[in-house]
Amino acid sequence: MSDDSDSGRLPAMAAGNGFDPARRRCLGVLGALPVVGALAPPAAAGAAGRGAATAGGLDGARGQFEIDGIHLNGAYTHPLSRTTAQALRDYLDGRLLNAASRAPGRPSEPPPNPALFARLIHADEDEIALVPSTMVGENHVVSGLGLPGSRQRVVTDAYHFDGSLYMYQELARQGLEVEIVRPRDNRIRLEDLDRAITPGTRLVAVTLVSSINGFQHDLKAVCDLAHSRGALVYADIIQAAGTTPIDIHASGVDFAACATYKWLMGDFGMGFFYARRHSQPQLRRSQWGYRQMAGHTTHFLPFDPPGANVQDSVVREDLPGRIEVGTMSNAARAALGPSLRYLLALTPERIEAWRQPLLRRLHEALPRLGYQPMTPPDSRSALVSFAGENVGARIAPRLAAAGVAISVYRNHFRVSPSFYNTLDDVERLIEALS
Repeated sequence: MSDDSDSGRLPAMAAGNGFDPARRRCLGVLGALPVVGALAPPAAAGAAGRGAATAGGLDGARGQFEIDGIHLNGAYTHPLSRTTAQALRDYLDGRLLNAASRAPGRPSEPPPNPALFARLIHADEDEIALVPSTMVGENHVVSGLGLPGSRQRVVTDAYHFDGSLYMYQELARQGLEVEIVRPRDNRIRLEDLDRAITPGTRLVAVTLVSSINGFQHDLKAVCDLAHSRGALVYADIIQAAGTTPIDIHASGVDFAACATYKWLMGDFGMGFFYARRHSQPQLRRSQWGYRQMAGHTTHFLPFDPPGANVQDSVVREDLPGRIEVGTMSNAARAALGPSLRYLLALTPERIEAWRQPLLRRLHEALPRLGYQPMTPPDSRSALVSFAGENVGARIAPRLAAAGVAISVYRNHFRVSPSFYNTLDDVERLIEALS
C-alpha cells in the first residue's frame, strides 16, 4: 500500500465520482496528528491547546495520546502514542548529535524485531522481511513471480487498493490477463471469485480489509479456493494488522504486506512483508541491494587479498535476502518497537471487541439521519462507511466546527475508531452529522 504521504495536512477534496477509493485523496477533516506536533514537548503542546491526557478507552488508552479533538480516523493514519513520540525524540537527539544523543544518526530503539510483528499476526520470524511500504511488497510478489510482460492470469477485486489496481491494469497492457471482480451488496462474493479463479490462474490479489468500506474477506476461504485451482494468494493487510485478529498461518495466504503508519502506530517509510515458508522459493529476486548480502570481500583496496573480481559477495538465502534492498527509514524503525509492544500487550482481539459497541451505534444512528450504509452490518473490521450525494461539502464544515476527524470524500465518508475512542466520541460525531 501505498502511503498517504500528505496525511499531516488537509488534502483537497477528492475529485471524480462517488466511491473514490483513493487513500491519499480524502479530505481529512482535522486530519491525522502531524509528526512535528507529536514530537512537541508536553509543556509546549499544552501551550498550543493540545487535548489533555484524560482517562478513557481500552485500559485507559486515551491518556497515552495527545490528540487534539476527537480522532475517529485511524484508517487514514493512526496517532502516535506518547511513548512512541519519546522514542522519536531520542532518535532526533542522535540525528542532532547533541549532548543527549546515545547513538548518533541511529534510533536509540533497536531495529524493529520482525519477531514482534510475527507474533502479532501468528507468523514465524523467518517468514518476515522489511519493505518501505505495502505497495513495494506487492511489487516484489508481482515481479518475483515473473508476471510483468507475461500472459499469466491474475484475479483481483474492486475493493483492492487503487494503486494495486492501477499496477495490474498497466500490466494488462503488456499482456497480463487480469480479471477484476466487482462487489455486490457491499461485498466481494466468494461465488464470484469462484467463477473468476479458473484453472491456470497464477495469482489472486486481495485487500483483507477494504479501505473503502471495511468489508473483510474470509481469507482462509479465498486461499482454499485459490489453492484448489493452483493459484497463489497475496493479501494487503494494512487495514487489519494491529487492529483486527490475524492468524496468517491458519489463513493459508502465501504472501502479505503492510506499512506501519496506520494501525501499527508507526511512521511512514517502513513496512512488513510476509511470505509463507513453503511459498518463498517461488519468489525470485527481482531487485538487488546491500541488505541482501551476508558479507563481502574486496580485491582492489590496499592490502586486500588477490582475486579475479573487484568484490566477492556472500548472498543471504533467507527471505530478507530475497526481498530487502536498501536503506529503510530510521525514524520509522525508532517508532516501531514501542508501538508493537503496546499492541501486543493490548492484543488485537481485545481491540476488536472494544470497538464493536461503537460500530453498532454508528450502524444504528447514521442511516436514520439519511446516510446510506456502505459497510456490511456484520462487519467487525475497524472502519465503516456511509454514502450521500455531495455529502463531503455538506458535512466537512460541521465536523471541523465540532473538532471531529474522519475521512470525508465527495460522495461518502469513512469512520474508523481506535482503542482510545469511546461512545462519547461517537455521539459527538453523530451530533455533528445530525
